[in-house]
Amino acid sequence: MNPLDAITLAALASVAHTGPTPLLATVSGAHLYGFASRDSDIDLRGAFVLPVNAVLRLREPEETITITQQHNGLDVDWVAHDVRKFARLMTRRNGYVLEQLYSPLVVVGGAWLDELRAIGRGCIVRPLYHHYRGFAQRQLELLAKPEATVKELLYAYRVLMTGIHVLKTGEVEANLVRLNERFQLPGVNELIQRKVTGAETDRLLPSDFETHHTQLARLEAQMAEAFEQSRLPDEPTTFSELDDFVARVRLELGTDG
Repeated sequence: MNPLDAITLAALASVAHTGPTPLLATVSGAHLYGFASRDSDIDLRGAFVLPVNAVLRLREPEETITITQQHNGLDVDWVAHDVRKFARLMTRRNGYVLEQLYSPLVVVGGAWLDELRAIGRGCIVRPLYHHYRGFAQRQLELLAKPEATVKELLYAYRVLMTGIHVLKTGEVEANLVRLNERFQLPGVNELIQRKVTGAETDRLLPSDFETHHTQLARLEAQMAEAFEQSRLPDEPTTFSELDDFVARVRLELGTDG
């Protein structure tokens, strides 16, 4: 059973409402990536709106919050940024926030999220390559260690496929199951099944990395090629719209603080 099935949408939304007014909350992490196991924590991510009274003061407000609660024996981690910081990150080739923005697992959404997603299309830029390349390199370093896990191998596949996909299509897709429907790489679905039916810390067998090393190297080369050929813009094209969005959200949702 998917761990999310045991936790209601209302329970997840209640975590997001623990802090300042949430603007958007989506599920990220292993649940978004398509390989959550029975003991996977639930990574709730998104943006909130600080009250106008807080952002006008001399003292800098806390722009990021982290709240952890337990529901049905699983940790639900709500990590979110104030809308201004979230918007800034959108303009800085940050794949993490774009994956959160476009996650189909929506806990808090509505018209504001719909509008931000439309504006966010202009923040999907060619230099996202550097985000995904850096993430992939860190995963490959972890895989070189004796204690490497199935989870780390899946993360390497996921980030490389996501990077290639976004550079070629301009679409943010973080779900490895759907990505592999396109890539059709042998052994990946079997790894997903091992992770889903096992545990977060299941170790790789000695032969696992050798088997998948060639495919990972090929994906690295494909991502570099996709970067060279990508027609995505080099800079965000909707900065003004995003700037206006932040001001309107603050004035409408932040005046009760």
